[in-house]
Amino acid sequence: MSTLPKKSFTPEEYLELERKAEDKSEYYNGQILAMSGASRWHDRIVTQLAFLIERHLASKPCEAFSSGMRILAVPSGLYTYPDLSVACEEPQFTDSQVDTLTNPTLLVEVLSPSTESYDRGTKAKLYRAIPSLRELLIVSQDSYEVELYRRQPGGTWQLIEASGLDASIELQSIGYTLRLSELYEKVLAHAAEKAASESR
Repeated sequence: MSTLPKKSFTPEEYLELERKAEDKSEYYNGQILAMSGASRWHDRIVTQLAFLIERHLASKPCEAFSSGMRILAVPSGLYTYPDLSVACEEPQFTDSQVDTLTNPTLLVEVLSPSTESYDRGTKAKLYRAIPSLRELLIVSQDSYEVELYRRQPGGTWQLIEASGLDASIELQSIGYTLRLSELYEKVLAHAAEKAASESR
C-alpha cells in the first residue's frame, strides 16, 4: 500500500474523504493509506468463505459483513476493511452513517503477497487489541493453510494452525467448523479446469 502526500489527518477528515472516495483506504496514526487491489484467487476465497459463513449464520443471531464494511480497531484508532467480519453482539457503529463497525467478534484476512507481512504483524496485533474480538482468522491464498488466533480467558491468544485439504479448523466464536476443502473449493475447481485444458 502507498501513503498519500504526508499530511496528518484527523479521523473525522479521513471519514469525510473516505465516504466520497471511489477506492478504499485505511487510516492509522493520522495517515491515509491507499489499499491495494485483490487478485482473482483472493476474491474467490473471500467469496467462498462469505458464502459458507452466511449459510451457517442463517438461523443464528450473529451478523456477517463483507469487505465493504469498515471497522474501527479500538483502542488503536486503525480504520480498515477486513475481508470478512462477524458481530455476535448487537452491532455497534461509530456514528449514524452505520458504515464503521466497532465490535467485531470474528475477523478474517486473506493474505496477499504485497501486504502479508503487514497483515500478519502490525495489523494482526491491532486487531487483537479490540476488546470484543474473540478470533482472528488468517487465510493463505497461495497454499491450503489457515491460522487462527483465539482469545483465551486470561486475555492471552492461542495460535491454531491447519493445513492441507483434509484439515479443518473450529471457529468457536461462531460455532462453525471450517473445512479447508470447502474453503478452497473454487480455487480447486479452477485448478482442475486448467489441468484438463492443458492435457488436451
